[in-house]
Amino acid sequence: MVIVEFLGPIGKSPIEIEADTLLDVSVKLKEDATLVHWLEKCAVAVNDTMVNDLTMALKDGDRISILPPVCGG
Repeated sequence: MVIVEFLGPIGKSPIEIEADTLLDVSVKLKEDATLVHWLEKCAVAVNDTMVNDLTMALKDGDRISILPPVCGG
């Protein structure tokens, strides 16, 4: 199981899912209509390291963070 957390204004509680790769996580998250518009804009981190390779292997207990774009002044 991996933990997926949604940061910032996404407003969704963390979930635990079975996933071997980030592609598995992506497919599962796209099943949730409330997340689809966020996913195309967000960055992803695994255990606090930014990643962009959907083939990245995951291991039990990994924490995936979905990071929406932010701006500030």
